Amino acid sequence: MGSEINLEGTESSWTGGWFSWTRQSDAMLRNVEKKILSCLKTAYKRFYVDIGSVVGQSDKIWTISLNEESPQTPLVLLHGMGAGLALWCPNLDAFAATRPVYAIDLLGFGRSSRPKFASDGQKAEAQWVESVEEWRREVNLDQFILLGHSLGGYIASAYSIKYPERVRHLILADPWGYPEKPANADKPQMPLWVRAIGTALQPFNPLWAVRAAGPAGKWLVSKTRPDISRKYLNYVQDAEIVIPEYIYQCNSQTPSGESAFHSLMTGFGWAKNPMVKRIDQLDPALPITVLYGSRSWVDNSTGQVLSENRPNSKTYVQSINGAGHHVYLDKPDLFNKFVLEACARADEYDPKPAILENKKAKETAQTSTSVSTS
Repeated sequence: MGSEINLEGTESSWTGGWFSWTRQSDAMLRNVEKKILSCLKTAYKRFYVDIGSVVGQSDKIWTISLNEESPQTPLVLLHGMGAGLALWCPNLDAFAATRPVYAIDLLGFGRSSRPKFASDGQKAEAQWVESVEEWRREVNLDQFILLGHSLGGYIASAYSIKYPERVRHLILADPWGYPEKPANADKPQMPLWVRAIGTALQPFNPLWAVRAAGPAGKWLVSKTRPDISRKYLNYVQDAEIVIPEYIYQCNSQTPSGESAFHSLMTGFGWAKNPMVKRIDQLDPALPITVLYGSRSWVDNSTGQVLSENRPNSKTYVQSINGAGHHVYLDKPDLFNKFVLEACARADEYDPKPAILENKKAKETAQTSTSVSTS
């Protein structure tokens, strides 16, 4: 930890060299990330965390940390599909003003290792969960607040099911993968670009076109989603050039995490194993905050479903008016405010004793059932 590790020996072309023109540049990704993060007023560290052979032979997770010396509960950020940790730049200063903050590139994305995940969705999900847990062990965090956006929210939920005693408060920002796929999903109320990915390109990884476009990939990103770049103009110098370059560099590599995501989904908007079927596995003592954009294409029933299925639990739901799926970027001031309120609640209430008691009671009940049936 604490220094950058050279990963240039890893494969840098998604086709293994057949389309050499699509090769991304590790140096370019490193430099463009640094340029984005230069907007931060808070000092930060950048380093790889070696998590061992969770999926590949020697997996490494790219990490930045801010305000590590603060005694308050740390906040850990998990980004969404096709993103990277630098895209949290509108939020990091506000979060780090009160506590330690860690943002990571999920395994298979950004500057983290690109191992080949299991082709089975449930196994790939378990691998992601274990990668986060190994990262936690290496960074030596006992408990933390876990914030996940979109796919990161799905992974954060799966992690919280398996390791609830480590999560002081779960924050879901427009999480993907909660509701079941409805019967009329063939006509979803989604933007055209989402439907194009989810339907026409179903056999492919979602961002295959970025790689297939070769050097024109960054142009494709800027023309497809110019709104995202514009929203960074208040933070990042030359954002209309820098942000598409960053997104392109993050997604022109071997599509390891993207393939794992593909194994989780049934149509772009839905999960094969939706979280709604597993809400009863979330410990009732675990507090959850759900933040979603009022204009998002992602189904926004998650908060209501969690509240209804966990009637005796602490569940906080907040719709942010005018925000879309990228709720952390569309309305950053409001988003930061609601996240900090959730963090303050986490500082005041520690669910770990109740979670451990529930875990012990469950194990006792299972033991009793096993004895009585044998």
